[in-house]
Amino acid sequence: MLRALAVLLAVLVPCSFEAAAQPQTPTAVVESFQAELLEVMKGARRLDVAQRYERLMPGVEKAFNLRLMARMAVGSHWDRASETQRDALDSAFTRMNVATVATLFDGYSGQTFEVDGESAGPQETRLVQTRIVSPDRSSVKLVYRLIQLEGRWQIIDVIVDDGISELQTRRSEYAKSLSEGGIDRLSAVLEAKAKELLGP
Repeated sequence: MLRALAVLLAVLVPCSFEAAAQPQTPTAVVESFQAELLEVMKGARRLDVAQRYERLMPGVEKAFNLRLMARMAVGSHWDRASETQRDALDSAFTRMNVATVATLFDGYSGQTFEVDGESAGPQETRLVQTRIVSPDRSSVKLVYRLIQLEGRWQIIDVIVDDGISELQTRRSEYAKSLSEGGIDRLSAVLEAKAKELLGP
């Protein structure tokens, strides 16, 4: 259960609370995200899937650079795409990820988050080491990778338990759709998955 929750967090899952200002350090971004996430977790059982989706979406756009993540996930296909195709993929990528979390992320059983430190990452990024801890003190390690663009630190990847990054997992998952029909095919697949999860 704890690892499953951690994997859900890795699929891009901040939440939608108003903030006075954008945090200016990588650790502050992660701490803000995790504090808000706990509030959504605690109220999840009172919300249906669509309501959880609406609560999650604004925070995703605040804490994560989803457009950059989509670009990184599809590699050279992005360079060959038109701006319209890129926008469609960005939208579908966001909707599918948030819809997945909204569907599966439906409760709270006393988990807390702990930040263990911050260090330099590759290519001028920063890594924020955290853990999600259950009441029995078992834990799962989550490492957030952040990049600074236009003065803002944003999350671009999450690594669970020192394993493969979620961004690398997405690249593998998307390879078949990209080979079949490029970005247009992948956007259609992601949008269809989001609609299926959210319902009518």
